[in-house]
Amino acid sequence: MDYLPLGNTGLYVSRFCFGAMTFGESSQKEAAWIGNEGQDAASRMVATCLDAGINFFDTSNAYGHGTSERMLGKALAGKREDAIIATKVYFPSSGDVNRLGASRFSIMREVEGSLERLGTDRIDLYQLHQWDASTPIEETLRALDDCVRQGKVRYIGLANAAAWQVAKADGVARLLGTERFCSVQAYYSLVGRELEWDIIPATKDLGLGTMIWSPLAAGYLSGKYTGDNTSKGRRSAMEFPPVDLEQGAEIIAVLREIGEAHEGASPSRVAISWLLHQDGVTSVIIGARNQEQLEDNLEAIDLNLTDDELKRLNKVSARFPVYPGWMPSMQRGQDFGAALEHSKTVMS
Repeated sequence: MDYLPLGNTGLYVSRFCFGAMTFGESSQKEAAWIGNEGQDAASRMVATCLDAGINFFDTSNAYGHGTSERMLGKALAGKREDAIIATKVYFPSSGDVNRLGASRFSIMREVEGSLERLGTDRIDLYQLHQWDASTPIEETLRALDDCVRQGKVRYIGLANAAAWQVAKADGVARLLGTERFCSVQAYYSLVGRELEWDIIPATKDLGLGTMIWSPLAAGYLSGKYTGDNTSKGRRSAMEFPPVDLEQGAEIIAVLREIGEAHEGASPSRVAISWLLHQDGVTSVIIGARNQEQLEDNLEAIDLNLTDDELKRLNKVSARFPVYPGWMPSMQRGQDFGAALEHSKTVMS
């Protein structure tokens, strides 16, 4: 396993982060989409990750209304010092309106709940799960800063934010002298490369680390979906993240061809390896519904793609950049012909 510092901090995290969103019980209504393997399977997967050198684990107070945090905490019992635990706040864990968002009221209450469920005295990375347009960012930052000063939180991160929000939060934190966000968690995959337009340039400029969620687009890039067939698996319950199915089929075909050249590596393994090769990516969050999926995903750390293979994947997955992203390249005379062929969007 390889390790990188998380942004400008001295905290080193594994290139793979294990995402515990799939932890759940069969009795939960979300089980069909998220997971229902139970505590024993969760503990086995966490142990497998630790054995593979993964030291980074991600969850949220909202996953399974707290079940994921509880299960992750139990799986790490007796191994807490070997793990960096990341969780999140924003989405409600109950029907109480004040459990939603990133107000001081919500943060101070939810951090206590997460600590209890995780069975720990501190959260290593506490992330704002979504930008809260109804709460001033100054209030959010001061509350998170207090959590750090009280020793309940070590570092803070931001998730699912636009580039301007990332920049604003960083600027306000510098102005106030509060703790700064050290990382951004965002969606990125071969069928979802929009992150490259603004967010990655912003994180690199500000020195923030990146955590990538859904590297397989909720299983789409595993190759088990063909054409517009999404009748089985997680995407049968919810087509999230959205995928351009026509371009997606072309991408999967290339993934299969490249996989065959690497002793029959799965499309999943090739897709995750591609992400590890991308500039600005700190850690890729891998989640699994079962042990077999986890072990296959872990193999991606040792899959080294050639320059030609990376170029093929870049070309087949290219998206035409939105304004003003295409201006500098146009001024340099770059040919956007290939990207233009794939400028289709899910809204068309």
